[in-house]
Amino acid sequence: MPARRLLAGALALVVGLSAAADLARIGATPQLAAMPEVAGPFKPDPARVALGRQVFFDTRLSQPAGTSCASCHDPRQAFAGNHGSRIGVPLGSRPDLVGVRNTPSALYAAYVPRLFFYQDDDALAPTPFGGLFADGRADDVPDLVRHPLLDPREMHNRSLDDVARKLRAAPYASDLKREFGAGALETTASSMAALGKAMESFLQSREMAPFSSRYDGWVQGKATFSSQELRGMKLFQNPDKGNCASCHKFNPTSSNPARSMFTDYGFDAIGVPRNRAIPATRDPRYFDTGLCATDAAKKWPDSGQWCGYFRTPSLRNVAVRERFMHNGVFATLREAVAFYATRSIAPERWYKDGRLFDDVPTRYQGNINAATLPYNRRKGMQPAIDDEEIDAIVAFLRTLTDAPWADKAGQGGMAHR
Repeated sequence: MPARRLLAGALALVVGLSAAADLARIGATPQLAAMPEVAGPFKPDPARVALGRQVFFDTRLSQPAGTSCASCHDPRQAFAGNHGSRIGVPLGSRPDLVGVRNTPSALYAAYVPRLFFYQDDDALAPTPFGGLFADGRADDVPDLVRHPLLDPREMHNRSLDDVARKLRAAPYASDLKREFGAGALETTASSMAALGKAMESFLQSREMAPFSSRYDGWVQGKATFSSQELRGMKLFQNPDKGNCASCHKFNPTSSNPARSMFTDYGFDAIGVPRNRAIPATRDPRYFDTGLCATDAAKKWPDSGQWCGYFRTPSLRNVAVRERFMHNGVFATLREAVAFYATRSIAPERWYKDGRLFDDVPTRYQGNINAATLPYNRRKGMQPAIDDEEIDAIVAFLRTLTDAPWADKAGQGGMAHR
């Protein structure tokens, strides 16, 4: 674990826990004695998968009608995309409002563990992992689906009662009752439970976790890598070069593809530049502080210590993304990799107004990772990875693209520098 993450949290967490505590919980969040086993394999009921897919593509569930889950989680874009927006964050159901975060891919969402704390043998304090959304605020799919349905910048329903009424009028209402009981739609709570279970089944389906990338084929001995791709993988792993695998973990020797999710589901504060195309940023007081809000809601000690942290995303299908980072500030994959390599040594390249870490409030900038490679270099030093090595890492990242989108993997991957 990065040293700055541990040192920042050690004192506050120790103070916040009584001497008699068994460390079973930190606030409302469990602390685990061991990292959880990888999820899956899943075997959802095919009828529920089909039902969840209908819900996922149902444009009647927004207000006004016309926006479905698939509008932002577009299957043509590996279930990511920004609903036609070109500024890095999605359009919602109303043309006058846009979101504030880049849409994550819905692929492999079923593998994300519930939010928890864990302290390994080398750590000075427990750190958080898991949870859905970039801020880890939802523990499971039934909880997740409520958020976009009610968010005024997304599907804009006024209440869950409104959603329940739409479900009762949906053409698949009888299917919901068949699968989840005759009373499944009688109350708002039961309706949302049925909706959540259907969506959970869909997200557990093979369609949403194909594990069909060239990387997966390479692990199985059914595909080959070019010399550049092999070099990129080694750089990705090398703790003295890219050091990417310290957070984007994978296991190229395991036959279980779920052990190569290219994330540890942990959180990091990397201080990406402010995306000034997002309308909310016109207010200089606006900041998306990520895990900060979840921290406060879960009653963790010293809520400020996690401000600026966002969950490490899976890099599967990353080469198909339209935009990169939680705020969509970067338009190409190469740009995102170059940021990691040069943020510390050439900050003027990234922070155009001269203010370092300009998308994090000044009082929280001490949370930003400046201790681990490649962030621990000083201005003017040589980068840990040069341009050719960045290109090699990008080439390797393209191999993580699943078969349905393999022809799109080169788009946006290698931009002019």
